[in-house]
Amino acid sequence: MKILMVCLGNICRSPLAEGILKEKLKKHQLDWEVDSAGTG
Repeated sequence: MKILMVCLGNICRSPLAEGILKEKLKKHQLDWEVDSAGTG
């Protein structure tokens, strides 16, 4: 599965959300692809 976190500038919110989700997925041994991007 692939998940993309999106916010306006990709400076704080989406990278933070990406990192938190990656840690949670790792804890539950799920091998999902997570990335972040900005729209601006």
